Amino acid sequence: MRKSHLRFPVVAAALLLLQTFLPAHSSWGQQTTPPNTQQTQPQQQQQPADQTAPEAGGPGNDNGPIAIPKKAPANTPPPPPPPAVKNPPGLGNLSLRVDVPVVNVDVNVMTDKTHQFIPNLKEENFRVFEDGVAQDIVGFHQVKAPITAVLLVEFASTDWNFIFDMWNSAIAFTRQLQPNDYIAVVMYDMHTTILTDFTQNKMMIEQAVQSLQIPTWQETNLFDAVYETLDRLSRIDGRKYVILVSSGHDTFSKITLDKCLQKIKETPNVTIFSIATGGAGMMGGGGFASGRMNSITMLQAQNQLQSFARMTGGMYFEPRFTAELPDDFGAINESIRNQYQITYKPSNIRMDGTYRRIRVELVDQEGHPLRMQDQKHKSVKYDIIARDGYKARQQVE
Repeated sequence: MRKSHLRFPVVAAALLLLQTFLPAHSSWGQQTTPPNTQQTQPQQQQQPADQTAPEAGGPGNDNGPIAIPKKAPANTPPPPPPPAVKNPPGLGNLSLRVDVPVVNVDVNVMTDKTHQFIPNLKEENFRVFEDGVAQDIVGFHQVKAPITAVLLVEFASTDWNFIFDMWNSAIAFTRQLQPNDYIAVVMYDMHTTILTDFTQNKMMIEQAVQSLQIPTWQETNLFDAVYETLDRLSRIDGRKYVILVSSGHDTFSKITLDKCLQKIKETPNVTIFSIATGGAGMMGGGGFASGRMNSITMLQAQNQLQSFARMTGGMYFEPRFTAELPDDFGAINESIRNQYQITYKPSNIRMDGTYRRIRVELVDQEGHPLRMQDQKHKSVKYDIIARDGYKARQQVE
C-alpha cells in the first residue's frame, strides 16, 4: 500500500513538466515548420502579387537585367527643337561642284570701223561650230556686267617711248573703270611683280602705276609674265580679262612661246586685250623703229600680241598717237561690258584632252550670212569676236 502511494506523485510531476515545454497548438505526429515560413506564408495568401508592370524598374520584386522603360505622361509637351548649327568664324559654306558637259562661249559683235557693240541680236542669228560640226545651242542671253581684270604692264629700261605709252595707256584704262570693277596691277621686266591685288579703289590703281618711275632691268620677259598671270587667274572663278600693255618683245624668258601659247589654250574664261607700246615713237624715229627693234623683230612682236588676243577672243591695238588711247580703251570697255553668252552641248563628249576649234557665224532667218545696214540703208561690216577654241577635259582630271 505504501509503494503505490509513493509512485503516483512522480508520474504526475513528469506529465506536468512535459506540458510546460510543449506549445499549446503543437501535437505529436504533425511536422513543424520554421518560424519565418509560418509568418510570411499567411501574408502571401491574403495579398496576391500585382502582375501589372510598374512605371520603371521592371516587374515587381525583379532584380534582373530586363527593365521596362518609364511611360511618359499623356500631357507631356514635345521636346524643344535642336539649336541651329553655325559654321565657325572664318569658315564659309561648303559647295559641291559638278562638271556638266556644256561649253560657254562669250561672243562680241562690233562694227568694223567704230568698234561699237551691235545689240538686239537673237539666238536664231547665231550658229556655233566645233571642229566644223554644227552644235545645238541650249542657252543664250546678252549680259552687261562688271569686270575682273589684270592690268599687266611692261616696265624696263629700254626706251622712253615704251614707258611713256605704258603710263598713258594705264591711266586711260583706269579712268574708264566702273565703281564695281575689280582690277589688279602687275608689272614685269626680268621678274613679274604684283603692285596691287584685286581692288575697286581707283586711287590705289593709279598710285600703283605712278610708282613706276625708275626701271631697273632691260630684260622684258613677256612669256614668263603672261604664263604666271594666267596661272594665278586660273584659280579664280568666272570670266577674267588681261589688259596687256607691252612692246611684244621677249628677251630672257624661261618659258618658250610654244609653252606660253599652250598655257593660253588650257586656261578657260580668260580674254586678253593687247596694247602695243612704242607706236607713238615711230613718228619721230623711235619706238619700234629704234635700234632696239629692227623690222623683223617688230613684226614678230606684233604677231605675238595679236596671237594672244585672237586666241582668247580679245582685241589688238597699236596706237600711233596718245590721243588714240581713250578710243581704244573705250572699245575694250564696250567689248567687255556688252556680250552675248552662248551655251551649247558639244556633240563630241569624249574626255580626251584635245583642243577643239570653235567658229561662230551670224545668219538670217533663211540661214544665209547676216547682212546689216545702217539708218541710211548702207551696208555695215561687222566683226565677230570669240575664242577660237578650248581644251577638252581628260579622263584623269
